[in-house]
Amino acid sequence: MIRLLGGLSALALPAAVAAQDSPAAASEEPIILLNETRETIVVTGAGSLAPTAGDSVQDVTLIRDVEPGLGARVENRLRDEAGIVQFRRSDGRSAHPTSQGVTLRGLGGNASSRAVVLLDGVPQADPFGGWVAWSGFDAVRLGGIRITRGGGGGADGPGALAGTIALHSSITDGAEASAAYGSRDAFDLSGSVGSNLGEGAIALDARFAGGDGFTPVVADQRGAADRAARYRQGGGGIRLQTLTGGSGRIEATVRGFFDRRDRGTDYSRSRTDGVDASVRYVLDPGFADGWRASVLAYVQLRDFDTGFASVAVDRDSANPALEQHVPATGLGARIELRPAFGSRNPLRVGIDWRRTVGRTEEDYFFTDFVPGRHRVAGGSSDTLGAFAEWTDCLGSDRLLWTASGRLDRWWLGEGYRFETNIGGAPITDARFAARQGWEASGRLGIKWTAGPFALRAAAYRGWRLPTLNELYRPFRVGPDATAANELLEPERLWGGEIGADWSAGRTRVGVTLFANRLSNAIANVTLGTGPGNFPGVGFVAAGATYSQRQNLDAIDSKGVEVSAEQGIGPLILRATWALTDARVDASGTAATLDGLRPAQIAKHGGSLSILADRGRPFGGFATLRYIGRQNEDDLGLLALDDALTLDAGLWWRLSDAVSIEARGENLFDELVPAAISSAGIVERATPRTLWVGARLSF
Repeated sequence: MIRLLGGLSALALPAAVAAQDSPAAASEEPIILLNETRETIVVTGAGSLAPTAGDSVQDVTLIRDVEPGLGARVENRLRDEAGIVQFRRSDGRSAHPTSQGVTLRGLGGNASSRAVVLLDGVPQADPFGGWVAWSGFDAVRLGGIRITRGGGGGADGPGALAGTIALHSSITDGAEASAAYGSRDAFDLSGSVGSNLGEGAIALDARFAGGDGFTPVVADQRGAADRAARYRQGGGGIRLQTLTGGSGRIEATVRGFFDRRDRGTDYSRSRTDGVDASVRYVLDPGFADGWRASVLAYVQLRDFDTGFASVAVDRDSANPALEQHVPATGLGARIELRPAFGSRNPLRVGIDWRRTVGRTEEDYFFTDFVPGRHRVAGGSSDTLGAFAEWTDCLGSDRLLWTASGRLDRWWLGEGYRFETNIGGAPITDARFAARQGWEASGRLGIKWTAGPFALRAAAYRGWRLPTLNELYRPFRVGPDATAANELLEPERLWGGEIGADWSAGRTRVGVTLFANRLSNAIANVTLGTGPGNFPGVGFVAAGATYSQRQNLDAIDSKGVEVSAEQGIGPLILRATWALTDARVDASGTAATLDGLRPAQIAKHGGSLSILADRGRPFGGFATLRYIGRQNEDDLGLLALDDALTLDAGLWWRLSDAVSIEARGENLFDELVPAAISSAGIVERATPRTLWVGARLSF
């Protein structure tokens, strides 16, 4: 029997999960396919053991339609899901890479991610900054995405304050390829191939995309310094799997990607190179009785270069302001065991470790294109944690409960920041004492099911360690300066939710009420206005702001999330909506923020989409997205207006192997403000973009 890793059973949750962990669904069957040689292929959750039924006590969304190529992007697909917020409204073709953090449920105001992003169980946040290199997923053939809203998922590791976004790659027995041409001389080429290989399987995938890009600054504010923001991105990977005995397998994966883009002026280019490698052993008897286990080890290598420009007030010229190089490494390992109790595996226990090491090397204070100062800052962090979870039924198969706990020991190694006049005397030579501590997290939840109806409730606690970037690196955006803070404390979240779900036939409806309190929330707090010299950043020009990263007392967030799906003949109609009331609780030097909405968090957001069955010869899709008005800055002085966009596409299957497609992004050409500077310069997200292309499948 050949086991090929795919996304389907992970997406078939809760059926596959329940069959492993709950007697209530023991009759559920696995998904079984037959390849051309009539060998059995059992499609299992990619990368590790499937999630447990305990996760179903929280709001879980399963994204099945993750189409590769033809301009489609993972981060834009996630925007269709209510409550998911990326720090900028721009995607990975035009946003600055350091602004691409992700969060949920209004826990924003910071470019570092407050949700854990996993690819086949491996954390994806940048080891130094906590942002996510979304372009690194473009070359991955995804079988699906599983979104768990709310914290406390101890098996996902520390940092899952707002929830977990788990991406699953897949192997198929065959080959697929796509090619597309789009607006502004854009192109998108992708391909994947998978095959049985002895007692295992192999998969190769790759993607290359680019274009001339669009000019980010809105038309009526542009000057001679503004131009289109060109991009080139791509990558590839290889994945090997082999069976060991009747129910074990060993998997090895190596993936690499590159990302080249700029910000629409000279001296604003960025370069990201990344390589990830992982090896794991999985013991999984499928739907038979027995122990289950997984052992994972991984490494992340990131190398990031970027430039920042100083643009004249009339935007007729640009000069270099900063050149930055950020090498970073992430290492980790994880062990999970699920002992057998009769025919069930209600217990999961495990340990995990993650280490990050990184630094920023910067040249700045340019005069006549020559830098005057140099800075090096960085450090290391480690977390070592143990978790346990029990999921079982109470008397009746209708009532499921789960309890989990996690205990972490964390260490911050000695940090440093060295600044010097190039060719002259040192300005700063600071060493920051190593720190360590303990953090506990966990979850309690219950779910009652009666036919198509289910009620659920969960309470949870989570935490997040500050990133090396937040601790040690000061930065500037235009003339505005923000100081680092090596004394930042871990963020801690208490939260809870109650929800109801209805699923009957092709109808699904879910409603969730939630309330969260994020204590010690890390935010950029405005402390003054130039001109003048300020600690940690030096001189700030007249009218520009001086801020520092600080721990706020808290961010309080409560709201409601709604999702609905209805099948109508060959069509699927889906709607999501989130109302998020998030407020800052602040005192002391941050007292001016008390009662304000966190930066980058809209009160309303949602989507409405219609999708035709991909199995038919002709079809298409259309998606309306709405994002509400939100503050750009912590004081709420600058606002980004709301926006309504439409994406749509059509496909025509010419044969079993060939189809042609046309799709468009932001067809209304709506102005979607992505950023606004203290000088009032507005940046936009993707304008109308059209694509035409073809897919091949063998």
